[in-house]
Amino acid sequence: MTVSKEITPQEHSSVKLTLTVGKDDVRSEYDGILGKYGKNLQIPGFRKGKAPREILIRKFGNMLKDETLETILEKSITEVFEDESLGRAERPLPYSTPQMQDKPRFDLEQDLTFSVVYDVLPKVAVGQWKGLEAEIPDVGVEDGDLARELEEIRDRNAFVLDRDEGAAAEKDNVVTVDYCETGEDAGVIPGTERQDFVFTLGSAYNIYKFDDEIMGMKKGETRDIEKTYPADFSDTELAGKTKKIRVTLTALKEKKLPELDDDLAQDVDEKFRTLDDLKNSIRERLEKNLGKQLRSIKVSNILEKIMENTSIDIPESMIRIELESRWRNLARRFGASVEDVVKMMEKSGKKLEEIQDEWRPSAVKALHSRLIVETLIEEQGMSASDEEMEKELETIAEESGNTLEEVKKYYAEENMREYIREDIKEQKLFDILLAENTIKLGEKTNYLDIMGNNG
Repeated sequence: MTVSKEITPQEHSSVKLTLTVGKDDVRSEYDGILGKYGKNLQIPGFRKGKAPREILIRKFGNMLKDETLETILEKSITEVFEDESLGRAERPLPYSTPQMQDKPRFDLEQDLTFSVVYDVLPKVAVGQWKGLEAEIPDVGVEDGDLARELEEIRDRNAFVLDRDEGAAAEKDNVVTVDYCETGEDAGVIPGTERQDFVFTLGSAYNIYKFDDEIMGMKKGETRDIEKTYPADFSDTELAGKTKKIRVTLTALKEKKLPELDDDLAQDVDEKFRTLDDLKNSIRERLEKNLGKQLRSIKVSNILEKIMENTSIDIPESMIRIELESRWRNLARRFGASVEDVVKMMEKSGKKLEEIQDEWRPSAVKALHSRLIVETLIEEQGMSASDEEMEKELETIAEESGNTLEEVKKYYAEENMREYIREDIKEQKLFDILLAENTIKLGEKTNYLDIMGNNG
């Protein structure tokens, strides 16, 4: 089939592909389909396969034309997209289905012309990306950060002992409670009961946040609590409501923290002989984590500057897929389906469309940055050799505590080796960005503010 094409750019990184199929090819396809029907249809008054063409056309004319049109559309589009001479920027994105403009007019005496519209990879002309200036927080690992880590180690290695009979619950005690909600008649509300719930008093690690209300309770004591929650309370099920809660303290324990000495260091890991060994190891870990985080911030801030002078018309299909990916990742963290997470969000008072609108700017920004990175990697000819891949796998094995063979097996089975290759190329580009641009220190910031939960 001979197909001529014309590609016209549209807005939002889409194109209109107009195809023309010659009338001879149209007639050939039509005759082929007519012949297929003629051989297989049983028409009353004629032997199978012997009905005249005129009878078939009169009886099945519209169906023949529709099938011919569908066949021509599919064949011609496939022929164009399988042509290796079609440029990368002219091919549809994997998740962009070509949409027919208008149903073409079928006429056996004329060429068949039709158009489809689809999204393509955006054109990216990266603006200034060298000689820029970005700012990062002025932060380092302080003695207070080291002290906090040591206290957490003491807490993890603490002995938990029963408190004396008659002792009153105090902050930092480990308590075990049974609780339930009660109604106006003081009866238990079915489905609200919970037994043997353990938490550290003062941590607020409980749904009703009743730490203050059970301070001073003794083992075996039951207390009825009435608690009103503010309208902006984090749990929307409780926000703005008053609850009556019955709590029984069934166990009361206290933590005995170990001394901060060489014995503790040796208990943490036999490789440590002294407390100083442990401290040095902690500081090294914190500084390494901070270094990684600051590198990420530097690169992110440089890319922000590049984005300011690099305009990209991002197609809607690309934004849609990015948002869908975020929903899938959120569902994976909750261990639920996307549908269940959407329902959960809607219960909190937000509709799917509202959440999508909130996420959209962040999704567009992420795509903007990613397209710039991919373009620069291609323009700079970044590559990742087998030797570099091997070295990266060795690093992953060392940091994860697994053997090199285990790491190789995992990445082979999960088909993730290409992710490593792409990451190597990306890190090479980031090295160039850091070398070609200026980073200055901004305001003084503390470690926790920078690291969050990644420290």
